[in-house]
Amino acid sequence: MANEIPDLVVLERPGTGKGAARQARRDGMVPGIVFGGEGEPLAIQMDFNVLLKQLKAGRFKQTLFNLKVEGHDDVRVICRDVQRDVVKDLPTHFDLLRLRRTTRINLFVHVDFINEDKAPGIKKGGVLTVVRQEVELNVLAGDIPDHITVDLEGKDIGDVIHISDVTLPDGVKPTIERDFVIANISAPRGLRADDAADDEEEGGEE
Repeated sequence: MANEIPDLVVLERPGTGKGAARQARRDGMVPGIVFGGEGEPLAIQMDFNVLLKQLKAGRFKQTLFNLKVEGHDDVRVICRDVQRDVVKDLPTHFDLLRLRRTTRINLFVHVDFINEDKAPGIKKGGVLTVVRQEVELNVLAGDIPDHITVDLEGKDIGDVIHISDVTLPDGVKPTIERDFVIANISAPRGLRADDAADDEEEGGEE
C-alpha cells in the first residue's frame, strides 16, 4: 500500500472574497479553497509558479495530496477544480476537497511488471509492449495501493495481458468496465519481418 503521499504546501489566505483573491494574484499567488470533510471551509493560496508546474506535470486533479497549512493539521485532499483565465489559460483559482479515509476516489496507479526472466516469450526475444503504464482505479482514500503488479511468468509471444488477469487488492476496482489491455508480448522485429516476407512469397506463388 502507498506509504508516501506527496505533500502540497499552501498558505492560509488572509481574508476572503474577491478583494482578497485579487490581492493574492497581485502577490504572485493563486487563491484557493479547501472544503468538505468535518472542517469549515479554509481560504488558502499557493505560489503561482509552483501550481503551474504541478499542472504541467499532469495528473494534478487525479492525485491524492497531504495538504500542509501552517497552524492546521495535515489532511488528505484531492483537487476538484482549477479555474483558468479564458484568454491566457492560466490558473486563477483552485478547489481542494478534504477526504475521509473511507471516501472512495478514482486515482491513476502505476503498473509494475515482474518475472520478465521467467517469461518464455521474452526469452525467445519477444518484446514486452506496455499499453498502460498507469491504470485508473476506484480506491479508498485510506487504503491506496502505490502500484499494481503484472506477473509475466509463463507468458509467451502473442500473449495479451488484460486487467482481468491482474489480482487487485481488496476493495480496489477499475473505473472502466470493459476488460482492457495492459500489455502484450509481441514477436521480435526480425521474426515479424521474416513472416511478412514469407507471406509475400506465398502470395506471389498463387
